[in-house]
Amino acid sequence: MTVSNLEKYREDLKALLQEGRVVLQALIYESEGPEKWRDRKAGVGWTAEKIEIYEDKLKPFRICYHHWYSEALVVVKQLLPDRYADFVKFYERPKTRKSFDVETYRIEDACQSLSSTRYDGNVIVDMSSAVSLLQQQIAILESVEKRFESSLFDIKQLVQADLFDSELEVATELLKNKFSRAAGAVAGVVLEGHMKQVCDNHNLPKKSGTIAVLNDALKAAGVIEMPQFRQIQYLGDIRNKCGHKNPTDPTVEEVSELIAGVDKVIKTIF
Repeated sequence: MTVSNLEKYREDLKALLQEGRVVLQALIYESEGPEKWRDRKAGVGWTAEKIEIYEDKLKPFRICYHHWYSEALVVVKQLLPDRYADFVKFYERPKTRKSFDVETYRIEDACQSLSSTRYDGNVIVDMSSAVSLLQQQIAILESVEKRFESSLFDIKQLVQADLFDSELEVATELLKNKFSRAAGAVAGVVLEGHMKQVCDNHNLPKKSGTIAVLNDALKAAGVIEMPQFRQIQYLGDIRNKCGHKNPTDPTVEEVSELIAGVDKVIKTIF
């Protein structure tokens, strides 16, 4: 029995939240120092054994944060786009920053262990200033989890993802049975349908439903970058080869590339 995409996403989100809390501990550990961190944990009832086990699992903050941020950013962009800018703001340094203090400190600074002190040696700002910023990022991600549980949550895209996965399975089966054109046509329909949905997600007008036009619209709006644009362009060329009469049939390798490429697009572009 397969787990639905909705359930899989819920489980992945819970794991991502748990990872975020571990990343937060790594930040606190580095900003406070090992001794103070251990004392504080002991003060809330942690045993020496538990502290040692947990401490051994902590990775350098700048490494584990970037891994977590990359995944969390995609989730927020897809499922809570109205908080996407806030999520990014807590990480990125202000482009017009003229001072370096608590108000302008960002997680990006903490990843580089940046700090500032006064002439008398008192700290103006250091990694500890990023703790509240990371806590707010985690809070945004927690609101995504609540949306999953809400009866108002629009599951259209998740249901559509299930359908697209099923259709790509059909395309793969057709290719195995040497129906290359049919397999490519099915994969092309999936690609076109997903790109229409992405345009809807970003409120982009669709002059037509062709892959080329949709691809141009997404590139012009900055939703996709040049490498993604060129990859979709290539997939569209293979799809057209499958859907129109040509002197030569599309090769098995080309259609296999098309199916794999479409699978990547529907899982990485939202």
